[in-house]
Amino acid sequence: MAYSQEILHRAKVRLAQAKQAHEEEDAARISRIYREIPRLREIDLALRRTMAQVMAVTFQRGQDPAQAIVKIKEENLALQQERDWLLQANDLEEADLATTPICPICGGSGYIGARMCDCLKELCRQEQKNELTSLLGTRKESFDNFRLDYYSAEFDSRLGSSPRKLMELVFLDCQHYAKTFSLTSPSLFFIGATGLGKTFLSGCIARAVADRGFSVVYDTAVHVFSQFEAEKFGNFSQETHQSVQKYTLCDLLILDDLGTEMTTQLTISALYTLVNSRLSGGLPTIISTNLPVKEVESRYSAPIASRILGCYEVYKFYGQDIRMRPQD
Repeated sequence: MAYSQEILHRAKVRLAQAKQAHEEEDAARISRIYREIPRLREIDLALRRTMAQVMAVTFQRGQDPAQAIVKIKEENLALQQERDWLLQANDLEEADLATTPICPICGGSGYIGARMCDCLKELCRQEQKNELTSLLGTRKESFDNFRLDYYSAEFDSRLGSSPRKLMELVFLDCQHYAKTFSLTSPSLFFIGATGLGKTFLSGCIARAVADRGFSVVYDTAVHVFSQFEAEKFGNFSQETHQSVQKYTLCDLLILDDLGTEMTTQLTISALYTLVNSRLSGGLPTIISTNLPVKEVESRYSAPIASRILGCYEVYKFYGQDIRMRPQD
């Protein structure tokens, strides 16, 4: 999963903090037991010295170490028996005096060799969801909350169906897309007038796909292009570079409200870079716009329109502005 550097950094910080807290908890528990049963501490210290004693005896010159080693083993066995008795008498388990890694697989490093461990992946997934929540706001984008009854059920001769029936098909396709998303999923182009649910369904997909562990970047066209502008004309910073880079590297990019930005040569160039690089890299993208198809072709260059309309699956949204309806 191609998580952004910001998300990966936050996840690593959380893992390090959790590892430290876990180690401190282990140390506090063992220290408390030793305070209550000082003899246990003495025994454990003595047992730890056993190996050093064996090594010392082995390297002593002019002496047969066998007899000394036998004596050390006998003392060691006696200490272990006393230790077992103390644990049993105080209703303790061996694990109560053991330190355990926060993750039994990676030990809390977050990696198994070069591969990211599941513990770090889960923290990245959580950070990804937190970031989406901050971008989407307090809205509760969920397929369960999508309201088909906001769309007219009356037959429209121009459409050959009712808006509700057509939007039901769009809804089911979006739901299936989120449930089966993979890096081989197609790119989608949501087109239709304002207030027809494009942003809502984009948010539903974003939350569902991120919850499955994929890296998702959801942002408005205005903000995305402002980041490209900052990188090109502003004082270069690693933070700005990473912000732009995440748009081209994430598993799923959702570019909302294309056409609301001020169209300049820079925005056209940035859009071409995004569309072309992600298509070339085989990375899915979802773009939504209120612009009619003809305006997409006229506002942006022919190569961009060709790539979007020719390579993306186009979904048209129908009906009347649902935000104008009374909310239940």
